[in-house]
Amino acid sequence: MTQSNGSMISHRWIGSISLSVLLAAACVSGLAGMSAAADKPKQEVSRVIAKEMTAAQKALAAQQWAEAIKNLDAAEQKSGLTTFDKKTIDDFRGFAYIKLNNLKSAQTNYEAAMATGGYTPEEAAQTIKKLFRISASNQQYPKAIEYGKQMAEAGNATSDDLGLISQLYYLQKDCKNSGAWTDKAVAAARKAGEPVKENWFQFKLQCASDAGDTPGMIPVLVDLIRLTNKTTYWNDLLRIERQDERDDHNTLMLYRVMFNTNSMTEGSDYIEMSQLLGDAALPGEAFAVLDKAMSTGLIKPEQKERTTRLLNSLKARADTDRKGLPQEEADAAKSASGELGVKLGEVEYGFGDYQKTVDAITAALQKGQIKHQDEAYVYLGLAQVQLKNNAEAKKAFANLKNVPNISPRVLKLYDLYGATLS
Repeated sequence: MTQSNGSMISHRWIGSISLSVLLAAACVSGLAGMSAAADKPKQEVSRVIAKEMTAAQKALAAQQWAEAIKNLDAAEQKSGLTTFDKKTIDDFRGFAYIKLNNLKSAQTNYEAAMATGGYTPEEAAQTIKKLFRISASNQQYPKAIEYGKQMAEAGNATSDDLGLISQLYYLQKDCKNSGAWTDKAVAAARKAGEPVKENWFQFKLQCASDAGDTPGMIPVLVDLIRLTNKTTYWNDLLRIERQDERDDHNTLMLYRVMFNTNSMTEGSDYIEMSQLLGDAALPGEAFAVLDKAMSTGLIKPEQKERTTRLLNSLKARADTDRKGLPQEEADAAKSASGELGVKLGEVEYGFGDYQKTVDAITAALQKGQIKHQDEAYVYLGLAQVQLKNNAEAKKAFANLKNVPNISPRVLKLYDLYGATLS
């Protein structure tokens, strides 16, 4: 089982991403705070600190952050400061410390500004958002979560904010709450018409993997496949599904999905698939599968002698099948049932003649009396994929739901495969 997903989730990741967003937000809100103070006569700083605050504002405008802090510190030493004075000093100082990348001091000052009670409701909401990101970057996860919850309760949290709360819970190994906030992030993104983030699902996937909850990994992998269609997720999902499959017919159905999603990464899988295809009297397709494994270097040195023998045997059988195709075509055309037509289509597929596959199986389905309708629709769909007729492929896979006694596992996986076809 691939365990690489967790490596993408780290303290370093959260810090770098949050900080870039934080700095952008702080620049806007900090300058807005200056103009707001100037626009409200009743909310001016006291005359006793006018000199220091004017100097501080000029230093901030000139990006002289240390000079601004020096003047703000001097203003703080004056007596008779109002609530607005204290709030403004701490708020401006927090802004300057952000620009100096001193997030611990920035957090201390913004929290002090909040404690004064001098913010307007709008300013308080903006500052809570900044404190949420700052405390997360400072790895103060419980505090960051509390700020995030305040934002969510007030309706001020974006889907990215909710996703970050999920990540913070994950970093504290609280998988239950991490999963709950992932669901909130996904719902918020979809409601807003925004893209759903892959890493939100990765938290849930890693939690399930760490807990050994294999059944719990399946729906998350399905979500990730629908979102990204990445082969690594297909590989993980299909290996899980294959573990409990005991029927060779259904196992081969799963292998066909693995092969066609390029998620088969082990030479042993190619060998087993080719053997199952050989047993199903499809040596042409079996040879093509095994030849791909050999040409891409997936066959281990200790497997090469045996694989070469198997390849030679399959090639001889495939050559015989190819010579017999005219007779098979004639027999299928004369047959009252569609069984021979499906077999003909499967053989044509193995030789890479996908249009003949479509023609043979379409005609066979019209006749009916087919033993394995699931194979007929799967090969019809796979051939349409190769012909880049994805709409027709999806129709073929959708017909699997009408096949009596089809494996629920097979039905689910081909439904998912069909959903990923653009």
